Amino acid sequence: NILSQFSIFPFYINAKMEFVIGGAAAVGAGFFTNPLEVLKTRMQLQGELRAKGQHAVYYKNVLHAGYVVAKNDGILALQKRFSSCTLGSTGTQWNEIRLITVITYGYFQFADSRGYTRDRDGNLVFYKTVLSGGFGGVLGQLLSSPLFLIKTHLQSQSTEAIAVGHQHQHKGFVHALTKIYLKHGVRGLFRGATASIPRAFFGSIAQLCSFQYAKDYLYTYPYFQDKPLLISFSGSMVGGVAISIVMTPFDLVMTRLYNQPTDTNGKGTLYFSYLDCVRKIYTTEGLSAFYKGVGPMYLRLGPHSILCLVFWDELQSIYNKYFGQKT
Repeated sequence: NILSQFSIFPFYINAKMEFVIGGAAAVGAGFFTNPLEVLKTRMQLQGELRAKGQHAVYYKNVLHAGYVVAKNDGILALQKRFSSCTLGSTGTQWNEIRLITVITYGYFQFADSRGYTRDRDGNLVFYKTVLSGGFGGVLGQLLSSPLFLIKTHLQSQSTEAIAVGHQHQHKGFVHALTKIYLKHGVRGLFRGATASIPRAFFGSIAQLCSFQYAKDYLYTYPYFQDKPLLISFSGSMVGGVAISIVMTPFDLVMTRLYNQPTDTNGKGTLYFSYLDCVRKIYTTEGLSAFYKGVGPMYLRLGPHSILCLVFWDELQSIYNKYFGQKT
């Protein structure tokens, strides 16, 4: 093959496959997590800018929330149409997760496989790992921001009896996309995108760094050295806990900013800025409000992290085995 004689061609193929593997890992994990994402969004919007005891509590915990949503909105509200055409919140989340994961995991693997996260002896360098994980996460989140915006709108919609937060009344993904674009243009689709930067940066750092460090630590024990799947599973459990604890406050703020109503100029009417949102939540709902929805957040991110990171690690191993790419 003439193309293989050029040094840029193998580099291009390997780099492309690293991003494909990230996307395939998301495909393997995303199907199972949408119901928990719906519950998390509802719980995060419950009691918005209301003090404790001054608002209706429709969702007491994650199990109760699941029961209430299924009873009032129907069981399909927990898992709407799963479609590559993104006609519902599940499809929107599906494509959002794929895009974020393709870029985040793909970039991190791209950097790690070329030694950008390690020293000359192959040991992880903390600041390099942080920068690689954080940059990939921010880039993925920013590019997928319109999908996240619409997904939040769709997942918050419910019957009037259990409605929380602003109800945008979208009929589906295409309707929401068209409605927002016609009213506010491309800028409207990226409303709140900057609020996703802290969530993506710290969340990606927490997940990828804890996963990578946990794996490297386990490899020092002889018992684990011939058990790569167990190492991936154990490391991903650590990553799931870390990302849930670190990301929840940032995720709540972003959900509030994405879901708030807007004026004729496309500006939010509840929060003027990221810091204004943080201040209002703290002064009206208290410090504990930043961890609303942490239960479904972990139940969603924990299994998702385990599935996604294990798929990611195993797919890398298969690719490296058959194509000789060393990481």
